[in-house]
Amino acid sequence: MASDWRDKKLYPLLGILLLSIFLYFNWGSNPITFPILWQSHMGFVSANSTHFIIVNPRAPLENRSTFYINGWNSYWLMQESVWAGPSRSRVSKMLKKGAEMGLTVCRTWAFNDGVGPNALQISPGVFNERVFRGLDYVIVEARKRGIRLILSLVNNLSNFGGKAQYVRWAQEAGHNVSSSTDSFFSHPMIKDYYKAYVKAILSRKNSLSGVKYADEPAIFAWELMNEPRCSSSSSAPILQHGVQAWLNEMAAFVKSLDQKHLVTVGLEGFYGLNTTKGLEVNPGEWAASLGSDFIQNSAIENIDFASVHAYPDSWMPHDDMEAKARFLSRWVDSHISDGDHVLKKPVIFTEVGSLVHADNQGLADKDILLKTMYEKIYESAQKRQAGAGALIWQLLVEGVGEYSDRFSFVAWDNPSTYKLILKQSCRLKSIFAKSIQSRKLNKDPCSGNLP
Repeated sequence: MASDWRDKKLYPLLGILLLSIFLYFNWGSNPITFPILWQSHMGFVSANSTHFIIVNPRAPLENRSTFYINGWNSYWLMQESVWAGPSRSRVSKMLKKGAEMGLTVCRTWAFNDGVGPNALQISPGVFNERVFRGLDYVIVEARKRGIRLILSLVNNLSNFGGKAQYVRWAQEAGHNVSSSTDSFFSHPMIKDYYKAYVKAILSRKNSLSGVKYADEPAIFAWELMNEPRCSSSSSAPILQHGVQAWLNEMAAFVKSLDQKHLVTVGLEGFYGLNTTKGLEVNPGEWAASLGSDFIQNSAIENIDFASVHAYPDSWMPHDDMEAKARFLSRWVDSHISDGDHVLKKPVIFTEVGSLVHADNQGLADKDILLKTMYEKIYESAQKRQAGAGALIWQLLVEGVGEYSDRFSFVAWDNPSTYKLILKQSCRLKSIFAKSIQSRKLNKDPCSGNLP
């Protein structure tokens, strides 16, 4: 009897030991993942005229939460999630820190087209499952922290492939494609490549949670393209027509596959030549000649909210800080007004960047621009206007310096900026009730007892 008892105790221990050895030898090169057996409930976000609401089917209509956003960008999350171990722990830390600052939405890349060993799309319609599992991990971790994601689907720039890679793929396949990357918006085969990619993303079943991306409430919205621009010497009206037609087609295609999620363009917010206010609001004459138009592009029926970027330091490099702050104030007011009176849609400033310098004056300057943006969003929230939120560009954690640019920083290494971000989160929360899930998942950052 004693021997039987010892055997019963020994076998489970041997099993645990063997499993531990197996995981150890597979940890780096072929990470083992386990299914998530339980996930917190989250409602989907929808647009109700100029406001966002959290649609919780378990709650009556009158209890649905109005959703104003304080958020951030960390474009690197999928790349760091490809390998288990320290890389994934940095992703978890970033999402945890974001939640601790009361941030509710993170924008990140859901693309890497043909670039390096960690390309998500190796060639048109061919995917790296290992990288896809990294994106699965990002989504599961975000939901765990009560964070919603804006997932961008392709880059205008050549970083991580972008539209230039799509053009190269078409040329390599023998199609008659011009060398200009603007053919991305017009060539039928390239448009088919993009649609196939979108379909693969939206129909993806998360390897960890078992939830199809199209059914995942932790995804806030799909972004068609990061900063769509044209680069050819064609006239601006012709370029704008090409981009407009592409946006119309692709927004409708996304909606045909997924009616649960919001869709946005990914615009910088420049006004085109046909917009009378362009000259007085744009940061320079050059901004109207890039083939995009904030009003025209955002007015598309299947675009649910308008997106705007804000980089006074980059757009106006020779102006002093006072002039940059004046421009930013006018820039935000103009787009919020358009959201209220012209588009009848919410407006999110999805990238808000300011230069980060090592000297104290530089840090103070950075806070001036961020404070200007936050004051405008807070004022909009108080008045129930269309300015629905702002996402700072971009936040890092220790160990991801390779993704840094001159606008990136570690928030908790800059106490004044950290406090400013937290203050904005708390002010917005004080006006509109946050979702029930968010209050349950995270320690309340506005309680005065920060984690």
